[in-house]
Amino acid sequence: MGRLLIRIVIGALFVGHGTQKLFGWFGGGGPKATGEMFESGDLKPGERNAVAAGAAEASGGFLLAAGLLTPLAAAELSSVMITAIRVVHWRNGVWNSKGGVEYPAVVLAALFALVDAGPGRLSLDAARGRTRYGPGWALAQLAAAGLASHLVVTLGRRAAQGALPLARFPEPASEPGRRAA
Repeated sequence: MGRLLIRIVIGALFVGHGTQKLFGWFGGGGPKATGEMFESGDLKPGERNAVAAGAAEASGGFLLAAGLLTPLAAAELSSVMITAIRVVHWRNGVWNSKGGVEYPAVVLAALFALVDAGPGRLSLDAARGRTRYGPGWALAQLAAAGLASHLVVTLGRRAAQGALPLARFPEPASEPGRRAA
């Protein structure tokens, strides 16, 4: 029952957090406002990264709550948490009261533990006879999440410096039939 409760609480909150980014639900800013915040942290293009983060949070949260493809769900959510630590929280120290790493670190630990212990009997993974859990799977999901975060942050910073075409969007043509310069 404990793993079910942890999966449902963490999963449902991530679905909500992701839909804040994707659709502006639950008081969220949607892709535009979230994208502007991401751009200030050198995650460019901001709106595209906001949609990607929101999709990872919503889908990972859903999968986690259902106990389906648990290592994949944890990797999706862990990648967002690692990126949040790297881009936002690290410079603020440990404690959440100062915007530090406390909260995302707790979430990472809980996700790691769920993949290590498995999603439990009351999960779709168990119903399907899947046994993809244990320390190897927990380490693999964390490594995949770290790699995904590294790529997102590195590409975002390069785009912010103008080193990648992702940062530049063509201006709309001012006249019909004329291409943007």
